[in-house]
Order: sequence, then C-alpha cells, then structure tokens
Amino acid sequence: MNQQFYAELEQQMGWDITIVLPKNWQSEYGRQLTPRKLEGFSGKLIAFPVWFSGNIPLHCYRSWFAGLVQRSQPDFIFVHEEPYAIAAFQLYCANQITRRVPIAFYTWQNIHKQYPLPFRLMEQFVYRNSTFAFAGSQSVQQVLETKGFSKKIEKLPLGIDAGRYSPHPEALTLKQTLTESSPEVLIGYLGRITEEKGLKTLAIALGQLMHLPWRLVVIGSGDYEAIFSDVVQRLNLSERVRCLGFIPHEQSPRYLSAFDVLVLPSETRPHWKEQFGRVLIESMACGTPVLGSDSGEIPWIIHETGGGLVFSEGNPGSLAQQLKRLLQSSDLRRQLAEQGRRSVLQTYTNPTLVRHFAQLLQTCVRSKIA
Repeated sequence: MNQQFYAELEQQMGWDITIVLPKNWQSEYGRQLTPRKLEGFSGKLIAFPVWFSGNIPLHCYRSWFAGLVQRSQPDFIFVHEEPYAIAAFQLYCANQITRRVPIAFYTWQNIHKQYPLPFRLMEQFVYRNSTFAFAGSQSVQQVLETKGFSKKIEKLPLGIDAGRYSPHPEALTLKQTLTESSPEVLIGYLGRITEEKGLKTLAIALGQLMHLPWRLVVIGSGDYEAIFSDVVQRLNLSERVRCLGFIPHEQSPRYLSAFDVLVLPSETRPHWKEQFGRVLIESMACGTPVLGSDSGEIPWIIHETGGGLVFSEGNPGSLAQQLKRLLQSSDLRRQLAEQGRRSVLQTYTNPTLVRHFAQLLQTCVRSKIA
C-alpha cells in the first residue's frame, strides 16, 4: 500500500521509477513481511536481502548498490531512511562512488538525539552530501535545523489513498455486529498495543463514563496486550471492551468507517513521541471524528484539519471530559467528521502530496544541483 505514492507519481509525471526494498522484513507486529508489487505500479521493484531485519537504524542491505546505481543511471535518488541509518549510508556511498546525482533523505526524527559513533559520523556524512531533506512534520524540521542541517528542508507529511479511505458501505452493518445491535457509541482504537500508546489512560477514562452508552473496540497487537487486558478486568470494563487483535492494513477502512469516534491516546516518553498519527487522517477520510492526546504531532494535525478534539496526554480526567462531549452529542461528532474529511481530502491525499514532491524533484534535476 505504501507503493501507492509512487504509482501516483508515475501517473502524474510518466517517470521511470525503481523501488529498492528489503527482501525480508520483521514487522513491529511480529510478522515476517515479503515484498509484493502493487497493482497499478508499473515500475521496477527490486528486493535485496538485509541483515538485522526489522531494526530501522541497524538493518543493512547485502549490497553496496554501486552496481545498481551505475546500471540504472538515476536522475534522482530518494532515500526513504533516517540519515543515521546504515541503509541510508549505503545509498549515499554508492552515489558518491558512481553518479553523484541529486539525493535526499526522508526523516521522522522529532526528538533531538545525539547518536554514538559510528552513527553520528554516518549522519553527518549524509547531511553533507544531501541535496536537500524531506521532513515529515514541523517538529522534525526543527530538529534537523537544531542538529546543523543547513540545506533546504521540505515538509512531506504522510498521505492517504482517498479511493480506499472513504466511508465504507458496510460500516453500519459492521457497527451493529461490533455493538451487538445495542444503541451504543462505538469508540475505536487502531494501532500498536504498546505502553506508550496510552491505552491504560483510555481505560481509566472510560471507567469514569460507565453511566453513558459506549463500547470500545481495540484493534492491533503488541507486547502490552496482556497488561491492557488485566487493566480492563480490574476496572470491570470487560463487558464493554472488545479486542480484535491484528487485522491486515487493507481492512482498516471498514473498521474506521464503523467507529463513531477514533481515539489516539499516545503518551510522550524520553525517547519517543508521536511522530504523526497516520490513523488520524485515515479515520477522518473515512468520515469518523478523532480524539487525540497532545503528544507530538497529534494536536497539530487535529487543529489543522478541525476533525476532532484534543486532551492532555496521560490525563484520564481530561480524556474523559472530551470523550463525554463526543458521546453525548451526535451533532458534534457529525460536524467534526464533515470538517475533518473535507480538510483531509484537500491536504493529505496522495495526488496533492505527489504534485509538491514532483515539482521539487523536477526543479532540482533540471538545475542539475547535486
């Protein structure tokens, strides 16, 4: 599904695109992923085996790419890796050895971190030899500038396929199944089940709203599942909370459309804060309002789109207060849903983001800035 961006780029520009990706990848959900070509993407898909599969900074390809770069003769190299990652260093070395064409990396590092050797040296090497950089958000751009990256920085948030993420025709039927046809407001969570995602705070907040008609559906997997289950039992919420486990990504629009509200209660930690919250724009595109904490980029997205409400992270009282507003007012939910979907379709669709991306690359290649 991530290839949709490049399929759209092909369609808009008619460019020849080659995607290089790992042949083997251990996902954060504990599943082994293998590459599959998206129907509609006609470019090349080249898979190389990697060492340290599943580890973002440590994984490296069993190739230095010099031969591939020399054979493919690219006009531009887009490295969808963090600048401190070994894989990024490999591509930058190959470009220096062979073509020296314009090259840029894509980063989501929204916390200022100083890495140990040799990662700090690799990061500086990537900085020096980049034409410019893509930053996923405003806070990421600020981190880049603070770390001394002095070249052009372009903001490139995540996007969605509006054809896939839209109100689903089976939403009402699925909601009736999930709520057992009772007149409850269906609250949803979709994402990793980890401690920093704030699910304990969500459970405590719901415990304060037992007098209201609601049901929570939790979708995802992770190392916090057993602990969250214990929390739900201790708070006597078991009859109102349903955990469905992992579902394939392509099925998510059905569930997001069925929810009356999606909650993303992420909580900042010393080495992590929410980088974007893609599920927020996916949910809004499906016509569902959102409620998110003020961790990382969540409040910025919600305020910009107008598609939801924000609460103070890690604060069950604040979460309960905002959730109560949504539970008690279908008019508010409908208003937020309409505004959010309208805004996402204007700003966060792949065609919109691809146009900006393509214009920048085209200008760069034409001016032969390397």
